[in-house]
Amino acid sequence: QVQLVESGGGLVQAGGSLRLSCVASGRTFGKYIMGGWFRQAPGKEREFVTAVSWSGGTTYYADSVKGRFTISRDNAKNTWYLQMNSLKSEDTAVYYCAVTRVLGIRPDEYDYWGQGTQVTVSS
Repeated sequence: QVQLVESGGGLVQAGGSLRLSCVASGRTFGKYIMGGWFRQAPGKEREFVTAVSWSGGTTYYADSVKGRFTISRDNAKNTWYLQMNSLKSEDTAVYYCAVTRVLGIRPDEYDYWGQGTQVTVSS
C-alpha cells in the first residue's frame, strides 16, 4: 500500500509559476521505480506530463511542457516536485502525482495516485 499526497496547486496568471509537491509513504513504496505527474482537464482524458526515476534521476517530459516544466525528486524525503514556469491557460487542469514499477508514461502503468490538486491559469 502506497499513499500519495499532492500540494501546491492554486490560481496563477498566464506567464507565472507554480510548484507542486508529492509526498509518498507506505511499506511498498520501494518497489516503485518512478514518480510522475499527470493532469486532467474537464471532459478530457488524463494526460502524461512528466516523470523521474528514483535511482538515476532520468526525466521524461511531454512535448507540451518541455522547456517550461521541471521535475525533481528528494529520495530521502520520498518526495518529488513539479516546477511549472511560463504557465499558459492550456495548463489549467487537476494535477495528479503517481508511481509506477515500469518505465512507462501511460496512466494504466501507474499503480497509486494522489488525490489531485487544482491548477488554474488565468489570462
